[in-house]
Amino acid sequence: MEPVPGEITLLLAKWKDGEPSAFEQLMPLVYPHLREVAAAYIRRERNPGELQATALVDEVCLRLINQKKASWSDRAHFYTFAAKLMRMILTDHARGNAAQKRGGGARHVPLNRDIPWIKIGSESMIDLNRALDELNGINAYNVQLVELRYFLGCTAEETAELLQVSKATVDRDLKFIKGWLYRRLHPDAVPEALEHSAKT
Repeated sequence: MEPVPGEITLLLAKWKDGEPSAFEQLMPLVYPHLREVAAAYIRRERNPGELQATALVDEVCLRLINQKKASWSDRAHFYTFAAKLMRMILTDHARGNAAQKRGGGARHVPLNRDIPWIKIGSESMIDLNRALDELNGINAYNVQLVELRYFLGCTAEETAELLQVSKATVDRDLKFIKGWLYRRLHPDAVPEALEHSAKT
């Protein structure tokens, strides 16, 4: 994810110290990954004209610019923040869709095939955001896992590296979190559905 080891961390330190050119140097390093993630969302979206990849990434970058005084200590801190921004923007998109199409029967596709019951642009995204806010009050690490894997598109290996845990830990914790989220969003689900949601 990082072209030169330590380069993003170094630029973050310069940005934190007020060097104006640091952000301009930082963006070319992180923009390709953000653009790739956004493009994947667009490919899955049934009505791609409603959510453009470039506009999505530009919105992330704009919000990052407005956080110039943030004390990002390293690359991991930066990427977890970017993941949270992506979650906020996609949730805002879902809210806009809900306001415009309430009762319209619009069909949506999964945010990630690992959690097929969360649909891009649908009210399930809003419900997920609410559940993650609740989960954050219990265990912020679990929320970071979801944001990095499903909103920033990190692999399990990349997520493990950023959070400084093993891949096995990421896999195990995500299985638990998926089950928790499914139960939270589907309180009337039968036990068989809960078991299936943990395996998918």
